[in-house]
Amino acid sequence: MEKKAFKPAERLSLVQEYYFSRKLKEVARLNAEGRDIISLAIGSPDMPPSERTVNKLCEVARRPDSHGYQPTMGTAELRQAMARYYKKTYGVDVDPDTEVLPQIGSKEGMLHITLALVNPGETVLVPNPGYPTYTALSQLLGARVEYYDLKEENGWQPDFDQLEEIVSRKSLNCKLLWTNYPHMPTGATASQGVFDRLVGLARKYHFVVVNDNPYSRILNPSPLSIFNTRLSSAELAKEYCIELNSMSKSHNMPGWRVGMCIAKPEFISWILKVQSNIESGTFRGLQLAAAEALDTNSSEWHEEHNIEVYARRRKLAEEIMTALGCTFNKQQVGMFLWGRIPDSCANVEDLTERVLHEARVFIAPGFIFGSNGQRYIRISLCAKEEQMSEALRRIKQMG
Repeated sequence: MEKKAFKPAERLSLVQEYYFSRKLKEVARLNAEGRDIISLAIGSPDMPPSERTVNKLCEVARRPDSHGYQPTMGTAELRQAMARYYKKTYGVDVDPDTEVLPQIGSKEGMLHITLALVNPGETVLVPNPGYPTYTALSQLLGARVEYYDLKEENGWQPDFDQLEEIVSRKSLNCKLLWTNYPHMPTGATASQGVFDRLVGLARKYHFVVVNDNPYSRILNPSPLSIFNTRLSSAELAKEYCIELNSMSKSHNMPGWRVGMCIAKPEFISWILKVQSNIESGTFRGLQLAAAEALDTNSSEWHEEHNIEVYARRRKLAEEIMTALGCTFNKQQVGMFLWGRIPDSCANVEDLTERVLHEARVFIAPGFIFGSNGQRYIRISLCAKEEQMSEALRRIKQMG
């Protein structure tokens, strides 16, 4: 009998393995050869959570009754802590029983939101440049992806004339718009009125805006939520908006996978219907430790354990950018530095590959975030100052 070869699902032809997943294999091979690569590419905080957070996890883990399945909608303790955090950080009132949904990270939240709101063939609007997962998940789920431009000359803000032209096309059936301020990868903050204009556009053309908001506490003196609108009430914003937030960046907990979805009760119920069929809740110890972090990590803790450290690293990143002949906006926030490559470089990958193989430093090329990032690089601040100083030394010696 002839043996038939297995074939993957056709949807896999729409996406590639995540760039960093592929590239880190090459970096691991180079390190195995003794190349000692310094990675300045990944946004994975290298500092630990607060001591009280870790102690709470250990305390709960030692209890014999802590290891069973947990509610998919999260423990009451965690939902209440998330609601308090939103009030304390953004001044936004959130009902912990109906407007908060803990999630196993924001990336998973993106999947659940898209499954809950978007039918195959309907349109999802994605920023260019932007987080690649917005595109990949939409494509895997059969949605149509339309890009809207963010450009340096416009401060990486949406072009609302272009946006309105897109969403007004009835043939597209726009259902969802992803936005992300503070923006990754450019570090731009939403200019005054952007959230209001997004709410107004969503109301006019009846689609949902999702703000992915994990960077609001990193080198950002004025944390904002999409519900902090100036002209619209928070209730009106909730009618058309969802916000994802995460403890990965702000509380040094990337591997813990604790995220949160803030939305009106109707949206939460739809997302929960998806979530309850995919996962079975997070370990109770993680949830109660996350609640401890949200309640007890003070502004002083964030300043000492995050802001001051990232500020020192940021200065080194700026020196690296300058050494590479790149230009950048010093007003950026977040845990990356985004810079434009010099005109003398033919393309960004020529530069990043040369830096990788000659200086043994891994930095991210901007094209992975979209076509509007093709002349840019991104440097992560998630490396020790000693490593960043060594990376700077190597790049200066590269010649």
